[in-house]
Amino acid sequence: MNREARTWLAIVGAVVLLPVVVRHAIATEIWIFAIFGLGLNLLLGYTGLLSFGQATFFGSAGYVAGYLLKHYGVGVPLVLAIGIVVGALTAAVVGYLCVQRAGLYFIMLTFALNQMFYFTAYQWTTVTGGEDGMPGVPRPDVLGLDIHGPLAYYTLVAILFLASLWIMKRIVESPLGKILQSIRENELRAEALGYDVARMKLAAFVVGGAFSGLAGVLYAMLFGIVPLEAIGFVFSGNVVFATLIGGSGSLYGPVIGSFVFIWLSESVSAMWARWPLLLGVAFVIVVLFFRGGVVEAWARFWAWRAARQAPPAGRVDVPH
Repeated sequence: MNREARTWLAIVGAVVLLPVVVRHAIATEIWIFAIFGLGLNLLLGYTGLLSFGQATFFGSAGYVAGYLLKHYGVGVPLVLAIGIVVGALTAAVVGYLCVQRAGLYFIMLTFALNQMFYFTAYQWTTVTGGEDGMPGVPRPDVLGLDIHGPLAYYTLVAILFLASLWIMKRIVESPLGKILQSIRENELRAEALGYDVARMKLAAFVVGGAFSGLAGVLYAMLFGIVPLEAIGFVFSGNVVFATLIGGSGSLYGPVIGSFVFIWLSESVSAMWARWPLLLGVAFVIVVLFFRGGVVEAWARFWAWRAARQAPPAGRVDVPH
């Protein structure tokens, strides 16, 4: 069995065992956050664009889906598709404005536009509920199957997560993914090779926004409410931290980072109110020693172990 097959086997095993280890709601939130992180990682890890506005797409899709579910009784497959489209369209608008700038100006634009969407949701109380959020989001049946139970909904989210991970794998290994990585490594050289850099960055925004929109819809149905915080910059920062801790630029980094972040925030926080200290320490360690996050730390461990087990240079083991 090759390394890729072992990795996927481990992920499927984690999907099966996670609801046994933690509460169903926490397990479900981990995979939703992982889908959210996959969208950001395409921008941050593969294109080199640090966005502090990913919650714009997450929250916009959540509000639209919540409104349709609450007032029009739209089916789950349709509302998921609508959420993906809303996330992609919102990302297209935001991305078109942001890719005109680079560096610090790009980061501040994503932050400023996120704040604009946040205060729009805050003021539009007749639709979004303002500071109280949008409660009463129902969870309809899916093709006749009841997903009201925690385990049933977890199963739906887990399947969508595995599908999202497979699709993202195909994207990052496609010609588009290779072009985005070349932009990350050397934008000027990629432009000299004839690639429309601004257009490719916008494509990364749209794809990342689609994944974020899917996560936003699932989040709204999980808790039955779209909180105002779901479209705020703090939520954007959370997914950035989770992705960096897991390992940006690695397909599986956001998955690991989502588990660490949600587990700390939901489980450890109940036992220790100062749990963000652990997150801060982990972030400092990543920045100083492991730029590739947990993924890099794991790879270094196995490289060190292989070096320890290898025979010394110049020595040849003669079979008896």
